Amino acid sequence: MASEEKTLKQVEQTQIPDTYQDPTVRKVITEKDLHKMVWRSLMLQSSFNYERMQGGGWTYSLIPGLKKIHQNKTDLGYALLDNLQFFNTHPFLVTFVQGVILAMEENKENRSTIRGIKVALMGPLGGIGDALFWLTLLPITGGIGVSLSEQGNIFGPILFLILFNLVHFFLIFWLMDYGYHTGTRAIATMREKTQEISRAATMVGLAVVGGLTASYVKLAFNGTTNSFSIGKMKMNIQTGIIDKIMPALMPVAYVFFCYWMLKKGRSPLTLIGITLLIGLIGAAVGLFAWPAAIK
Repeated sequence: MASEEKTLKQVEQTQIPDTYQDPTVRKVITEKDLHKMVWRSLMLQSSFNYERMQGGGWTYSLIPGLKKIHQNKTDLGYALLDNLQFFNTHPFLVTFVQGVILAMEENKENRSTIRGIKVALMGPLGGIGDALFWLTLLPITGGIGVSLSEQGNIFGPILFLILFNLVHFFLIFWLMDYGYHTGTRAIATMREKTQEISRAATMVGLAVVGGLTASYVKLAFNGTTNSFSIGKMKMNIQTGIIDKIMPALMPVAYVFFCYWMLKKGRSPLTLIGITLLIGLIGAAVGLFAWPAAIK
């Protein structure tokens, strides 16, 4: 075991040359190869670790292409070792980076140039992916599924999975082809549009989250137990005061409370537990109305 670890460290410390023993450029990658690597990209985070993040899954997904490109075994070894380094981006947009890097490997670009492009693409795509998928696509498709489930329709979660994955799989296959066929030319376009795409997706996502909050977050004081009298007039705290200030004020206040807790480092599971406790205890003692009673 000690000798294997020593050998691994020696390999990791190997100085990777910038050029190739076989610099011949051959166009060998086919559509079938690209699609094979797309399927492999689904394993991107299967060996996720805090030293190289997605480096292992990234290299695994590129192996079929690298083997066809580098017929020289020394060049192949250096290419694998170079790609095995730190890598981390959004898993749904990784195929765009794969396509660009494969085009560069096929053109036998200098290894330092390939490495620089790979590192330069990681951050922007991570930000765009979060805005597009977690803040936009997920709330929209999830909201459609929830609206059906709320009516007792079992097709709700199935429709959510179908819609979400239709967009997901269309994008990963299209981005692989686009990245490979446009190569580094796509980087200039992406650099110009990154901020605009991210901003637009974030705005749409926040609007969707706001609509979902008003529609599906149910929180209100119990009108029976939370009221008071002013002379002969009986005032309901929920409908007579809070709803007059702003309808759905309680749900939005609780959403902001959850957001504040997340910023403080609390996990989603903790928030789920807190929400269950507040709802059950509050309804049991008469402080809050049960969701079915909230119109």
